[in-house]
Amino acid sequence: MGTQESFEQGQAQGQGRSQGRGAGRRALLGAAVLGAGGAVLGLPGAARAEGRHTGGGLKGLPVPTIIGHRGASGYRPEHTFGSYNLALDLGADIVEAGDLVPTKDGHLVCRHEPEIGGTTDVADHPEFASRKTTKILDGVPTTGWFTEDFTLAELKTLRAVERIPATRQHNTLYNGRWGIPTFEEVLKWQDEQTRRRGKQVWIYPETKHPTYFRKQGLDMEQLLSEALRKHGRDKKNSPVVIQSFEPTSIQRLNKLVDNPLVVLLSAANTRPFDFVEAGDPRTVADLITPKGLKEIASYAQGIGPTLDLVIPKDAKGNLTKPSTLVADAHAAGLILHPYTMRDENTFLPTNFQKGTDPTAYGDVFGAFKTYFATGIDGVFTDNADTGVLAREDFLRR
Repeated sequence: MGTQESFEQGQAQGQGRSQGRGAGRRALLGAAVLGAGGAVLGLPGAARAEGRHTGGGLKGLPVPTIIGHRGASGYRPEHTFGSYNLALDLGADIVEAGDLVPTKDGHLVCRHEPEIGGTTDVADHPEFASRKTTKILDGVPTTGWFTEDFTLAELKTLRAVERIPATRQHNTLYNGRWGIPTFEEVLKWQDEQTRRRGKQVWIYPETKHPTYFRKQGLDMEQLLSEALRKHGRDKKNSPVVIQSFEPTSIQRLNKLVDNPLVVLLSAANTRPFDFVEAGDPRTVADLITPKGLKEIASYAQGIGPTLDLVIPKDAKGNLTKPSTLVADAHAAGLILHPYTMRDENTFLPTNFQKGTDPTAYGDVFGAFKTYFATGIDGVFTDNADTGVLAREDFLRR
């Protein structure tokens, strides 16, 4: 998951099919976060959810749901099988495996961004030196090496490295240990880990920059839906939740698969890039109004807002009063999985930091408690073990 950003105009074709599918998926997703958990936690809308939501799927997961952000990226280089495995070992209920970007020959691989200079050792490969280039990625000039300029075979010669070594120096111990996973490999890993651990493993893939890639003839939604269908994971009960920062990507997927779908939301003053391309003037602030949330609920089952949309910060970075987003989203029938909780001071609200070292751990348990108290249905975290302990504390309150 990262920070990107019109709704498709005219959804007459297939609208009835999409609405019926959406209602069914919302029942499954909502059963987990508003039914199974709402009554226990006293979350907004708990009674409403108990009466409406039934079915299988996500309802068996604990609430608040702990989602391993890019695996256990607080401890291992992100989007590697080392990171994914550790997230499960630490108790994550779902693993974000992964941020999906395509190769030149149409394979989906797991990288935070298509630019891989910061997450692989590509700069150490002289045979790829000429591939370094500058591209306009969602309107921003970006220099480096891009997955769409490599075949899968070429990418498989690279090794993963820590993305933020200045903050997570410990993680550099594992530089070069793992390669770049493909989504096909993730789906097979999901089966293997489910058998090994004796319980269903859930994943939470994301379509990255789909508008950018569509211009290059790489259809992210088609590639993803084909992979899911091949492995029988395109059903409403399938243990795969799909997310994107581009609402139109989720709308396209709503017509292709039956999986639960989630729209990611960045800062309130930003615009999803598909909105920018389509000339849609709306910002995220428009999407989180009751009207905007109702529209999202017509094709998705949840939202993944930045934590600042749940509890804004003041000019000094301290948490202020919670917004109405949780209640408004629940009223629209949507679940909320905000992002991203991390243990280090540099990522925490000012009033939960400890000391002056930005890489030191702060009062992350206090921050978790504050966010959980808003009624969020789950959270993405780089430190799944911290999240699991924080949930235990919260449920004992």
